[in-house]
Amino acid sequence: MLAEYLHYALLAGLAIALLVAAFTDLKRRQIDNWLNAGIALAAPVFWWTSGLELWPDIAWQLGIALATFGLCAGLFALGWMGGGDVKLLTVLALWIAPLLFLRLLIIMALVGGVLTLLFGMWHFMRRQKERLAIPYGVAISAAALWIISTEYLFFANDVSGQQLLAG
Repeated sequence: MLAEYLHYALLAGLAIALLVAAFTDLKRRQIDNWLNAGIALAAPVFWWTSGLELWPDIAWQLGIALATFGLCAGLFALGWMGGGDVKLLTVLALWIAPLLFLRLLIIMALVGGVLTLLFGMWHFMRRQKERLAIPYGVAISAAALWIISTEYLFFANDVSGQQLLAG
């Protein structure tokens, strides 16, 4: 019973952290390291409350996070992604089940596209000359909040009727 309450408290904490990340990225174009570190450090407790096994569940989470970091670090090196965004997406891979993480990426891309169009129009209308900076942490946070609310809080099932996550 205590683990179940802790599970939901952790999800609520993650949701609050995502709102903070979105707000600070929108306001300062920065996602603080302490926020990403807090999300990462809470992940093992979330694994425990979710009933994940070391093998293969936690191994998958770590593998997806490592792959996410590698790919996103490459995008950062090319100047296509911010450092805070790389870290936020990586730590979210520690929390979100692999198939749901793929959904998160798709939703993030869609929200990010809309965000880019809106900021591009605003940038154009104001006739600004500097490089357009998109607060992609907003798209990442929105996608993660969508996944958390639809999949983790309501215990959605996959098409075969099996639960997607422990809970």
